[in-house]
Amino acid sequence: MKFALKQFFKLLLYSILFWSFAFCSFILIRYYGRNHEKVTTVELNEVTTASEYLIFGLILGLMVGIVYAIVEFLFDKFLSKVLHLGLILLFKSIIYLIFLIFSLTLIAYLAESYIKVDFPNQRGWWITNKIFWVVTLYFIICSLIFSFIRLTNDKFGRGVIFNMIIGRYRKPREVERILMFIDLKSSTTIAESLGHLKYSQFIQDCFYYLNRIVSKYDAEIYQYVGDEAVLTWRLEKGLKQLNCIHLFFEYERRLKRNSKYFTKKYGVIPEFKAGLHSGKIIITEVGTIKKELAYHGDVINTTSRIQEQCNDYNESLLISEELLVNLKLSSKFKSIPLGEELLEGKTETLKLFAIHKTS
Repeated sequence: MKFALKQFFKLLLYSILFWSFAFCSFILIRYYGRNHEKVTTVELNEVTTASEYLIFGLILGLMVGIVYAIVEFLFDKFLSKVLHLGLILLFKSIIYLIFLIFSLTLIAYLAESYIKVDFPNQRGWWITNKIFWVVTLYFIICSLIFSFIRLTNDKFGRGVIFNMIIGRYRKPREVERILMFIDLKSSTTIAESLGHLKYSQFIQDCFYYLNRIVSKYDAEIYQYVGDEAVLTWRLEKGLKQLNCIHLFFEYERRLKRNSKYFTKKYGVIPEFKAGLHSGKIIITEVGTIKKELAYHGDVINTTSRIQEQCNDYNESLLISEELLVNLKLSSKFKSIPLGEELLEGKTETLKLFAIHKTS
């Protein structure tokens, strides 16, 4: 609940800032273009300045920002899994249209009182009013821009799309990352029992609960490969408050909490295993069609091999000594040494530890 509120207030802040800027920009454009339009004044007021008009842009931006944040949060949090995209867009469109009618009518009344401009506000004024539909179109365009920014942040991580635009990853860059390979246990057996279609729905449901906690622990999802997901952290974010450890056990807890749902729908409760490792990797853009960021380096292969060792040791979470020494485990967790392991394709052994939750 605490994290959900934090997410909402962050969205609320960004939404208010975005829409205030958007509508202030719109008001300025309308203000400096007013001489080319037929504007009826109730009382001629030559001293009305742009700053006075901007007050209405801020009011409208504040109102739209609050409502927009509430609607987007509620739909994302509670209805995205229940309704398909078409219904979501339909319901959102109806809500926003009704709100625009209400908010612009209110702004018209305020404008008449404070800047003495006669705006149409009679019942049904919006149906034939060109300005209303211009504002509606402007709202749709700005909404698409805001949604695009949110989607790119979700897909690539915060700030990554900006770095791609300025060409930061056009040349390979070396960075230090924590990686987690997380994979479904007994995937072959489950796939054979469920069949391809139902198994795909099963994986979709499993990763839904993973997606709900990724931002909570400052992780980024690099990619999905079948029934496996690859997560990454910037080193400081992964180490902070043991985010890279807490994420796995939080995910495990959520799956168990929804065990009745999985049992009823699929007849099986999902369990996942994971490997954790850290080190320097190369990030670069690849491809011209469907361009994306690619991670290269030995750390990726090593992390994958660590995750594969979970079956041999019958453990759910394994971690390399290299990463463990940088983590300050709390009393909630304990590490169990498993000895040195010569991973497939390696010439040097690697010390592995199992992580257990004590409370």
